[in-house]
Amino acid sequence: MNGSAFQFLSAIGDYVLLIVGVIWVSFRRPPAWILIRDQLFDIGVMSLPVVAITGFSTGMVLAAQSYFQLADKGLASATGLMVTKAMLVELGPVLTAFMVTGRVGASMCAELGTMRVTEQIDAMRSMAVNPLRYLVAPRFISGILMMPLLTVFSAIMGVLGGYLIAVDYYGMSQSSFIDPLPIHVTRFDFFSGIIKSIVFAGIIVTISCYKGMTTKGGAAGVGRSTTNSVVICYSIILISNFLLTLGLNTSYDYVNNFLNNWF
Repeated sequence: MNGSAFQFLSAIGDYVLLIVGVIWVSFRRPPAWILIRDQLFDIGVMSLPVVAITGFSTGMVLAAQSYFQLADKGLASATGLMVTKAMLVELGPVLTAFMVTGRVGASMCAELGTMRVTEQIDAMRSMAVNPLRYLVAPRFISGILMMPLLTVFSAIMGVLGGYLIAVDYYGMSQSSFIDPLPIHVTRFDFFSGIIKSIVFAGIIVTISCYKGMTTKGGAAGVGRSTTNSVVICYSIILISNFLLTLGLNTSYDYVNNFLNNWF
């Protein structure tokens, strides 16, 4: 086995150990509330403007394209349903994850990377402070809690943007846009978006923190780690979204029965 392959496998192993360690410390002895509160604000509240702009503009584009393509075929009434389904199941979770990666993930990596190269993390270990519990676990818990809320908010903004374009700009009736939604938008659609957002949150936080805590090479290394973390997060989010879509669609009957029995 050559050196690069060994380094790659070693990095994968270290990353898996970080995930296990974060989950362990998060549930065994959760970090202080003040640490979680600060991250909830930074990840959730501070991301609202960019998530709102992204969701709203995406919904407007979806509605404009859907209505333009479907109107001459007599299917314009499907515009609202297409916008809602796309935002709730696919575009809402993915675009929200992209925005959070760019705004929060990069910040996490740069912050922890700076602490790493200035030996602050080593100093914490020397004082018997677990860096995973103090630095990573609050971000992990906050990301898991806030990403589903941000995803739902993005989907709502997307539907609102689509409604304004379809109804106010193209003159589509309100009933044509809204009436199909309660019939065809199911709990499974909502569940799919929530599950994806939770998985994406775990991906963003763990990869960003791992790249930050393994940074080497001073200020230049911090820049490289931050860039790599964003690129890796984007790639893994796209791949995992495809796999989650296949898995959820394959298990539709089982998941739908579970939701009907419990919710």
